[in-house]
Amino acid sequence: MLTRRLAVAGALALGLSLPLALPAAAQEAAKKIPVVASFSILGDFVKEVGGDRVSVTTLVGPNGDAHVFQPAPADAKKVASAQIVFVNGLGFEGWIDRLVKASGTKAEIVVATKGITPREMADEDEDDHAAQGHKDHDHDHAKKGEHDHDHGGTDPHAWQSVANAEIYVANIRDALIAADPAGKAAYEANASAYTAKLEALDAQVKAAMAAIPESRRRIITSHDAFGYFGAAYGVEFIAPQGVSTESEASAKDVARIIRQIKAENIPAVFMENISDPRLVKRIAKETQAKIGGELFSDALSDDKGPASTYIDMMKNNITQLSSALSS
Repeated sequence: MLTRRLAVAGALALGLSLPLALPAAAQEAAKKIPVVASFSILGDFVKEVGGDRVSVTTLVGPNGDAHVFQPAPADAKKVASAQIVFVNGLGFEGWIDRLVKASGTKAEIVVATKGITPREMADEDEDDHAAQGHKDHDHDHAKKGEHDHDHGGTDPHAWQSVANAEIYVANIRDALIAADPAGKAAYEANASAYTAKLEALDAQVKAAMAAIPESRRRIITSHDAFGYFGAAYGVEFIAPQGVSTESEASAKDVARIIRQIKAENIPAVFMENISDPRLVKRIAKETQAKIGGELFSDALSDDKGPASTYIDMMKNNITQLSSALSS
């Protein structure tokens, strides 16, 4: 004890600084695995599985549009300091390769949609589109190579099916275990508990959509983000934009949808949290279709909104759809 006191006194006399113990919160944060998720919905999945063992940074935040996101130098720093970077894949983040390269990161890049069967986007002309019931048309999406955000004919919005969300969770669990074997039991327990919640959610969504008369399960949205939802739950979504908000809806597409709404008496049009509402409002005005509530497609809301988690997002969406289409 005397030796320690003498050492401290000597150090102070010489003007040396002594190492200070970090606050408990800082020590705890230092132990967590630094993880980056490309957008808010994926970030929520990672937080659910990672729990207290990970520190999650999201690049495209609440109500943000990943289709048109432009990374900043601060985003490169986030990626550079990460141990794992989780991305959606399927062409969703057209900017991610450039960002990873610019950051110089050594992080493991994990594609969370691994194992999911992509929804292929048909490339039909207008006559074929009409003949096939207007399903799965990409609405003259931007030509390949014209934008960074090219989906290569696939729909990236796989999380809109809750069954697919369970695959995201399994991929995240496996990646975290590989990076942090000591946390294996925690990651498995977190993933199992969250998957049980997703299974209950899936049943809830199926029941809510089944309660809507089949003839009324036809909806207009801003961009084609709900194809997986439609395929999983028996709802047809029609959108003037393609799978990306980068491509503007053509006048031909808008006119065709207006004709379709009038001819088929489609009951409602819906706005999205990431899209400019003016196009949907114009379509509603010209067709007298009812404007339903706001749907959350590519991003969660902030903490004060109705969709701050993935589960809340899906519940919000089925509530809005049920309210507008059931009567």
